[in-house]
Amino acid sequence: MVKISSSLEDYLEAIYILAQRGTAVRLTDIADFLAVSSPSVNRAIGTLKINGLVEHEAYGKILLSSKGKTQAGKVLRRHKLIKRFLTDTLGVDELSAEKDACRMEHVMSQQTIEKLYRYIDDKETAKQHRAD
Repeated sequence: MVKISSSLEDYLEAIYILAQRGTAVRLTDIADFLAVSSPSVNRAIGTLKINGLVEHEAYGKILLSSKGKTQAGKVLRRHKLIKRFLTDTLGVDELSAEKDACRMEHVMSQQTIEKLYRYIDDKETAKQHRAD
């Protein structure tokens, strides 16, 4: 996995989410999604392209490379995991959980993420056993 800034991880995540919608992803789509300027998106895409995470021709659609898809998927899974923990376990409201998860996904260690996955899996397993 290429080490990139949290800001660039947000761009990868945005491209991944937008691509899931089934339409071509363009600079303006990312700018609108992240509420940032088009020049900021252009700079970020250039950096992601240099790192082999996206493919982009001038004025064309933006595609994640296989390496970019893998990295974006990991970021999105961390985000969803953290948000789920915040809402389901701690009872944080959706809006706050979304904002907090976006910040936390970039700073949590892999060890903490793995323990959080394990905690949620254990909790779900216990819940299923109680239902049986």
